[in-house]
Amino acid sequence: MVVLHALSDFIDCDFAISDSSCSYWYQGRCPQSGARLKLPRTSMSEAIAHGLMQYLAMNNCYSREGKMYGILLVELPNGEQRVLKAFSGLLNGCSVVEGWVPPIPGRDEVAFEEARTLAQLDAIKQEIITLKQLTERQQYEILFNDFEQQLQAMSDRHRYCKHQRQEKRQQICNTLSPEALTIALEQLDEESRQQGIERRQLKRQQTAVLQPLQQLIATTDARISELKQQRKALSRQLQTQMHASYSLTNFSGRSQSLQELMPGGSPTGTGDCCAPKLLHYAATHNLKPLAMAEFWWGTSSANQDKIPGKFYGACTERCQPLMGFLLSGLKPPLPAKEKAVRSPSSPDRGRVWGEVTLPIIYEDEWLIAVNKPAGLLSVPGRYRDRQDSVLSRLRDLLPDGMALISVHRLDQETSGILLLARNRQTHRQLSQQFQQRQIHKVYEAILSGAVTVEQGKIDLPLWGDPENRPEQKVDWLYGKPSLTHFQVIAREGNYTRVEFTPLTGRTHQLRVHAADPRGLGITILGDRLYGCCAVTSRLHLHARELRFEHPQLEKTLHLQAITPF
Repeated sequence: MVVLHALSDFIDCDFAISDSSCSYWYQGRCPQSGARLKLPRTSMSEAIAHGLMQYLAMNNCYSREGKMYGILLVELPNGEQRVLKAFSGLLNGCSVVEGWVPPIPGRDEVAFEEARTLAQLDAIKQEIITLKQLTERQQYEILFNDFEQQLQAMSDRHRYCKHQRQEKRQQICNTLSPEALTIALEQLDEESRQQGIERRQLKRQQTAVLQPLQQLIATTDARISELKQQRKALSRQLQTQMHASYSLTNFSGRSQSLQELMPGGSPTGTGDCCAPKLLHYAATHNLKPLAMAEFWWGTSSANQDKIPGKFYGACTERCQPLMGFLLSGLKPPLPAKEKAVRSPSSPDRGRVWGEVTLPIIYEDEWLIAVNKPAGLLSVPGRYRDRQDSVLSRLRDLLPDGMALISVHRLDQETSGILLLARNRQTHRQLSQQFQQRQIHKVYEAILSGAVTVEQGKIDLPLWGDPENRPEQKVDWLYGKPSLTHFQVIAREGNYTRVEFTPLTGRTHQLRVHAADPRGLGITILGDRLYGCCAVTSRLHLHARELRFEHPQLEKTLHLQAITPF
């Protein structure tokens, strides 16, 4: 099967000689030497990819399903240049297609098991969808709201009647004889008792109507949870089988299974992406890679949100962790210009990328804590324009950077302390402390208005509406418990400086608890997502303190980062 193609199949060869500018680097650190290895996406490789797009556009079979495609420009031992092309996963149900790089060895060994498991997973998915659409859920919510309105109306009426009784008691105490007074007071007490009976009857009616629905919903949710566990177990089982079978080879001639390369596990489909297929084929056929380019072609589903014909870098979950191994054996590029510096305005050690400083607050052989600036992601996003992050920068700079794992996250707009583990054991131990609420977190914020109370707690359940992401909202039926303590620090004109201590760690917890009328009812300054209209340069929310038990040193670490506003 011919998989090496001439440049002329894709571009005018004169272009190959005249243009070699780079727009993206595929990169990783060699597991043995720690050297940073790079492979460019050049304007030439992009032109080759555009030539492939023209070929794909001529045949409707390539537009039926959306997927990643890629090309690799290689050099033969005699110095000639050729092109390899690959697709991710299966192409119209086939793994081997004439003219395309074949899959990494090992897939055929688990092909039957993969098909059987995928069918089971699809059946589970359909059952979960059906259970989530249970009509009794909507019925419960309608009835629950109706009873709540009745109870509220009754409470308002009873409150008014109680006030009337209190006024009447004061009047009759000065006007009636003792005997008449006793009778009148008993009548008022009886009226109060009857209203209590009325309320208890409505509550019992509410329980009688809603409890069967609650039980049905609870049973359904338990079944959904059971199905999700089954789905996770099946996926892990298939993933383990596939990763034990798949074997990758790099340019040093070393071969390892995916299971060895990613012992902690990885998403299903790892090893089936374009980049690993192209680099493995080149390494096993004595071809020198010169440049690579990957792009999306075909339709996009709602959760993919990818643009046909657009170039994308190595995916964070599947490809990027393999890059260091796959590129091993290639000559590393010249050392990067990034270097360690000390910030003149802070005792923190900082590392500089362009104009942005990333101060390191604490560092040892097990973990690292940085003071994340506002506007920088904690971890890379899914697509190329959201790859810049604390994690990707540290992975790029530190010798052991590819082993780093973020223990928790801060919103892109939030500044402050971000904790990362340098190995999986430390990550697991710190994550457990977060889950068990053993890590003490303190945030500082400026609210865009006057808070009338000095301190208190906000207990509002939060739910992420899938139709309106990333916004979160208070939802008493579906929301997860979310608890925040707050303390006013200072009042600055029309603004209020507040200290938040979250006991849970929900997405946007502090932002919603501040903005929602059932919380403080005042948005954090600069929080446009939740309604702040003030003109300001940033979200005024800062993760100021983090206190936890060091999992290896068995001592308490109390980390602090000065609030920058």
